[in-house]
Amino acid sequence: MKKLMLICCFLVGITAVSRAQGGMRMTAADRVKAMKESLKLTDDQVTKITAIYEGQTKQMDSLRNAGADRSAFRPMMQATNDKVKAVLTAEQAAAWQKEMDERRARMQNGGGAPPQK
Repeated sequence: MKKLMLICCFLVGITAVSRAQGGMRMTAADRVKAMKESLKLTDDQVTKITAIYEGQTKQMDSLRNAGADRSAFRPMMQATNDKVKAVLTAEQAAAWQKEMDERRARMQNGGGAPPQK
């Protein structure tokens, strides 16, 4: 009985760790949904930005599978951001850039969660 309980606890622990490690990546749809809410995107903008992020995901996956290092991703991410900004209005682009800067500052300070209000 003790062995069975030990095995169950071990499996639960492994599952929790694997979910925690894999839960950091947002899908293209999740990213666009968050942008739609915060930036009030139109349906046309949602369609275009979703296509941009899906293309980026495919490129990143192929680079990851090829064993590329982290520096290879930076130019691709910058190109994706430039494409997204081209779809946004000037006001949306400014608000989005502010969100990106705040997220970058949080990550540099060692945390990914937004500040508590």
